[in-house]
This record gives sequence, structure tokens and C-alpha cells, in this order.
Amino acid sequence: MKELFTMWKNTRMILLVALCAAVYAAALIVFKAGIVLIPGITEVRPANLLPIVFSLLFGPAAAWGTAIGNLIGDFFGTLGPGSFFGFIGNFFLGYVPYKVWGHLGPLSSGEEPRMRTWRQWLELIVISLISAAACAVIIAWGVDLLGLVPFKILSTIITANDTIGHIAGGVLLLLVWDRVKAIGLYWREVMDPEDIAKPKAPKIGALLLAIGGVVGWIVGAFLLPPAMAIPVGAIFVVAILASLFVL
Repeated sequence: MKELFTMWKNTRMILLVALCAAVYAAALIVFKAGIVLIPGITEVRPANLLPIVFSLLFGPAAAWGTAIGNLIGDFFGTLGPGSFFGFIGNFFLGYVPYKVWGHLGPLSSGEEPRMRTWRQWLELIVISLISAAACAVIIAWGVDLLGLVPFKILSTIITANDTIGHIAGGVLLLLVWDRVKAIGLYWREVMDPEDIAKPKAPKIGALLLAIGGVVGWIVGAFLLPPAMAIPVGAIFVVAILASLFVL
């Protein structure tokens, strides 16, 4: 978690936050008038191929940039009380991929996400689901808490939308990974090593995200009665937030 704060003293990382936020917001705004899934809440989002690409390339800049970009996008038709939870959920959408990559045990490729091997693609698909579900649980729980949309409906829409988008983002990552590294914008090369956190328990952190996100989505959307989604869902939200302290 350390690099989420130390990055703000690095001018290039701040510029990467601005880049991620601007590109993500622009992509969201362009499709606001497209296929609306829940009026005033969400729509089909082709822009969701971007967060995982930003995350694996730009690290903590992607977490802040995705959150800020989503908030900017909300000003164009979906701004409301749920935007607070949208900020946090999209923060995790940009945070989870770079923090979890390489920490999935036998599911990890042991390589950089250049998307040249089937193991890299397998890892990306698993991380796509974890990241999408973590985002979905936070947003859907918060929106249900506000009495706007049931957890069951919104969590499934967001998980599906973001997972598909992230997997599609793998193609973009394949095209740009080497180019971004060649111009020196890979986040681990931009930031000073002492400003980057050394995970305390990365596998536990990844497990917390998988339980809080994937298990939380499945339990809340398919196993619990709607009335239990808020009290039980809070447990899964806490698990997701707790991962910040061990990753």
C-alpha cells in the first residue's frame, strides 16, 4: 500500500495519474449514450478494457487514475450518492491487477504480463475476475445500502462487464507492453525502489481479494436472500479493504 502514497512525490507518476484519469473518463463519457443497463447507475462500458492495462503498466497511478476518471465520467449522467462507492470500487479495479500479479501460486505465470504465453493469459483471466468482482462487491453493496439497486442485480452486471473488459484489455496489453517499457514509463522503473511497498503477506492478500470479491459476489448474488445482502456483504467488503494492509 505504501506506493499509493509515496507516488505523489514523483512528478511522472502524477502525470500518469492524470493520463489514466483523462483517457478513462473520455472513454466512459463517449459511451454514456450507448447501451444503458441501469439508468443513472451503469451502462455497457467498452472503457473497462483500460484499467487492467493501466494497472499492470502504471501500478498505483492506475488505481488513483481509474477512480478519478470514473468520478469525472459520473458527472456526465450518473453522478449521485453511489458515486462515492463507485470511486472506491474503481480504485480497486485499477489496484488489484498490479498487486496480485505474480501472487496467485500455481496460477501465476512467473513472468511479466507481456501476454505472449498461455500462462500469462490464464493469470490475466483469473485476475480479471478477482478485480472485477472486488469492484462489483464494493459498488453493489454501497448502492444497495443506499436503497438504489439490489446487490444481486448490480454485482452481477458489474462483474460480467468488467471481467469481459479486462480480458479484452489483454490484447491491448500485448500491443503496448514492450513499447511502454522501452520509453521508460513502466511504474517500477519510474518510482524509486524504497518508495515501493514490500508485501507483508501477498498470498494472503490475494486470497482476501478472491474471497471478498469472487466469493462475495457469488454468495450475495446467488445464495443469500436479498435482505441479507447488506449485513453479510459487509463482511466481504471488509475482506477486500483488509487486503490493502498485507499487499
